[in-house]
Amino acid sequence: MAEEPADGGTRAEGTPDPPGSHGRSDRQPGRETGRPADDEREGRSGAETGGSPGDDRDRWSDDRHDRERRFDGRYERGRWDDDRYGQERRFDERYERDRWDDDRYGRDPRPGDVRPFEDAYPGARIDPPGTPARRGFRRFRLTAWIALVVAAVVVGVSIAWVNGPPTEAELREKAGLLSKDRLRIGVKDDTPGIALRSKDGSGFEGFDIDIAYMIAADLGFRRDQVEFMSIETEDRARMQARNENGEFVRVDLVVATFSVTPDRKADPSVGFSTPYLFTEQSVVTRSDYEDEHVASLGQLEGKKVCSLGTSTSLVELSKAIRGNPIAEGLISKCVERLQRGDIDAVTTDAALLAGFVAQDRNLRHHDIALEKTEMWAVNAGPNAALRTLVDLALYRSYADPQNQRWEEAYKTHIEPLLKTNPGVNVAQAEQPCALPPPVRRWPWERTLPVQDCPSAP
Repeated sequence: MAEEPADGGTRAEGTPDPPGSHGRSDRQPGRETGRPADDEREGRSGAETGGSPGDDRDRWSDDRHDRERRFDGRYERGRWDDDRYGQERRFDERYERDRWDDDRYGRDPRPGDVRPFEDAYPGARIDPPGTPARRGFRRFRLTAWIALVVAAVVVGVSIAWVNGPPTEAELREKAGLLSKDRLRIGVKDDTPGIALRSKDGSGFEGFDIDIAYMIAADLGFRRDQVEFMSIETEDRARMQARNENGEFVRVDLVVATFSVTPDRKADPSVGFSTPYLFTEQSVVTRSDYEDEHVASLGQLEGKKVCSLGTSTSLVELSKAIRGNPIAEGLISKCVERLQRGDIDAVTTDAALLAGFVAQDRNLRHHDIALEKTEMWAVNAGPNAALRTLVDLALYRSYADPQNQRWEEAYKTHIEPLLKTNPGVNVAQAEQPCALPPPVRRWPWERTLPVQDCPSAP
């Protein structure tokens, strides 16, 4: 029987073994002709494993099972330079994955169009997609765009900031508040519930007083830095109040039941803030007055009626009745004359009269049919910057739900008067709507809501 020699031929039975074979066959179990052994595929030559030199020709024949690839120029060219992820990819695989999808050069590559960059764009130096150079360029381009956008925003904000309205600090400087160590405010001193001087003369109390303290605090003044001075009705426009010595002194603000009217707004010496209270005109008589209910000013025809001089109430009374109404500088004097029986009635704002009715049960309060709303406001005079700051304080009080100073003043001084004045709209229980004044603020400082005020004057 013939045996197959190592070189692929046959030799006769009994033929001696080739030198160096030591009587063994070169065919190994499980090995097919022309296929390298496992040791050879792992990189060991036939000489090292005892095989013949011809086995070297069979190396790398089956690429599916090879663990190493030939180190040719193509593999060298496609190696990843950036090995941040510990990977190496062939250039052709990476190029196939990162084919150009954008048509920046006017070409739409088809699935089979995988030509090298040098062939597709002769003479052009193009970094393949995904390379560090291309990634660096994209990062640079993105950074440049971000820088341009930020620069445009900064320039726009700077222009708006420079050309916009003044800041709160600038308004305080323009208003002359930085050089003041106290704030003078003219107030009434004879109206219970609104503004009343204490019997010992040590201080003031009432709704207007609390509103004045609220505004002064936002202007940067402590309570001990606020100086209240008594002011009469005819002096509110001139902002002239009396000090403790009875001398007339100009005040910084007037918070003294001053109603807004078109004629007063036209006066250059008057600078009204946004309103801080809504009330209406009413009438007070003695409880034994012949008419149990006075529904209009016309019912006072032929009666002696007193009101505040230069007040809106006196104007309405003059329109409703013939004759000359009685005018006084203080509403308390009108009430005193009514209590003595010298006159028949007193008319003015309901919020002013309610406190007197609460103190004297012999007085009766009447709600008359007048549609006009009396709007009390602060007079800052010709000081426009100060007026804007007052508006800012009232706006904060109105728009900030955490700011309850106005509500506390109403509950403390006006709400108790409602029980003793039934059927009379003494004053609205909500602060009048206030719009944000023109004060320059950063966007993140604008935390208060902006609302429309259809009822604002």
